[in-house]
Amino acid sequence: MMKLFQHLKPYRWLVAAVLVLVFFQTLTELYLPTLMSDIVDTGVVMGDTEYIWKVGGVMLLVALGGMICSVGSSLFSAKAASGFGRTLRGKVFGHVSNFSLEEFDKVGTASLITRTTNDITQVQQVLIMMLRMMIMAPMMCIGGIIMAVSKDATLSLTLIVIMPVLALAIFLIARKGLPLFKAIQKKIDRLNLVLREELTGIRVIRAFNRMGHEQKRFDQANQDLTDTAIRVNKIMALMMPLMMLVMNVSSIAIIWFGGLRIDSGHMAVGDLMAFLQYAMQILFSLIMVSMMFVMIPRAQASAVRIREVLDMEPVIKDAASRASAGALKGYVEFDDVTFSYPGAEQPAIQNISFSAKPGEVTAIIGGTGSGKSTLISLIPRFYDAGSGRVMVDGVDVRELSQEELRSKIGFVPQKAVLFTGTIAENIRYGKEDASDEEIRHAAEVAQASEFITEMEQGYESIIAQGGSNVSGGQKQRLSIARALVRGAEVYIFDDSFSALDFKTDAKLRAALKNETRESTVIIVAQRVSTVLDADRIIVLNESRVAGIGTHAELMESCEVYREIVYSQLSEEEIA
Repeated sequence: MMKLFQHLKPYRWLVAAVLVLVFFQTLTELYLPTLMSDIVDTGVVMGDTEYIWKVGGVMLLVALGGMICSVGSSLFSAKAASGFGRTLRGKVFGHVSNFSLEEFDKVGTASLITRTTNDITQVQQVLIMMLRMMIMAPMMCIGGIIMAVSKDATLSLTLIVIMPVLALAIFLIARKGLPLFKAIQKKIDRLNLVLREELTGIRVIRAFNRMGHEQKRFDQANQDLTDTAIRVNKIMALMMPLMMLVMNVSSIAIIWFGGLRIDSGHMAVGDLMAFLQYAMQILFSLIMVSMMFVMIPRAQASAVRIREVLDMEPVIKDAASRASAGALKGYVEFDDVTFSYPGAEQPAIQNISFSAKPGEVTAIIGGTGSGKSTLISLIPRFYDAGSGRVMVDGVDVRELSQEELRSKIGFVPQKAVLFTGTIAENIRYGKEDASDEEIRHAAEVAQASEFITEMEQGYESIIAQGGSNVSGGQKQRLSIARALVRGAEVYIFDDSFSALDFKTDAKLRAALKNETRESTVIIVAQRVSTVLDADRIIVLNESRVAGIGTHAELMESCEVYREIVYSQLSEEEIA
């Protein structure tokens, strides 16, 4: 956790101010019982009213100073902790944004959300407590002991009995509760995962009438977290009654033995009152320490989880920019490429070699699980090839910076993703400085302008979260428009026409041909009709290339392709 506190450097003056204010607040609290003792022993016993007013006024000023210090330390500690939380969240988010898909697969999206929100909040809350208590508690304890001994050394022997009893009680309770705090964080992860799946998959859940099943899943995760939280809170609930019992027994013992000391003439009444307050301050300081011991390990568990994310090095390392080796912009080449997902027994693609040239359409087709989407994920470096080379403009993609490489690519994912905002903002996501004319042109090419203009606010119409207020085909067309507005060297369409009807599909491909004359177009498709006119068709089967050529060539030479064609087209269509 101390490593994370390095992010407090920008707030070091606030932290210093908190420590100074807490120091003076503690001094005021230690001084007040002595002033009260003087009022009783000198003012009340001697009947000196003037002395009572004089010392009483000093007490009020000291109490006012303590209050100002307390308010100031609370304000500054909250500002420092909130700033620390903001900085740390920004650091985690920035680091996670550099992760490859491999790191996301390893940690899990639900866990990353929990670590960025709940875990950082835990550390932030403990930081506030530490800033207030790490100076106050030791000072209060040590100062209280010194002041108590100065009032009556013999009566201080009662503290030698009381303090170990209180410390033992704190230790036993904390030892039982701390492991459960660590378990709670993992159970929050699980609940977050279940909830996220249910909310994002609500249409499928309702379509298959699985609400009851999902309710049971949620109830199970929720109950598991609740049971653990109740169990740990039952244990921690013992702490306060036990502390109060020890403190009350301590008060009785001090008053009992103090009364005997007064009776024998060894102690004044005011000194006993002051001694009792110092004893309470000592015990309260131990309670504060115990609260820190409870909170710190829970925050430590959260800090470890945050450090795991920050210490995780992305598998894909960024490279310095390099000039293109070839004259052709957008030239893509696979040279004997093999790739396996982490932990997989078999490679997802094996020994893939082909090239895609500007001005041509390269189509990739194959059965489910043949490696089509995996293959094109290597071009923008979502993953890195295990062996072989993927080259763009004659340069290995691993030797280009990720920003430079991806600026050359217009990518349309298999699952269309839209963001909350207007239609214009979603299309402009592909090119930040795109003009209104460029946006309209991209939408026209993507066959989206018709349904956009029919909407009440046109291009300023709001897209709901996840694009839930537009159809699947409309989402795909907006995703295509977002890619087209870039004016990229390479366009990758990962099964991006699957939700379109045949008429719209044909019109879109015709418009694309005119728009992408100088660019390389790579299309992954399930439909044979989508790839018929491609300049080059790559057929994948069981992670390997089964054939490369035009439709006519493959119909003669590739059995796998023929099977796909015959399964989708009639004899008249094939002819």
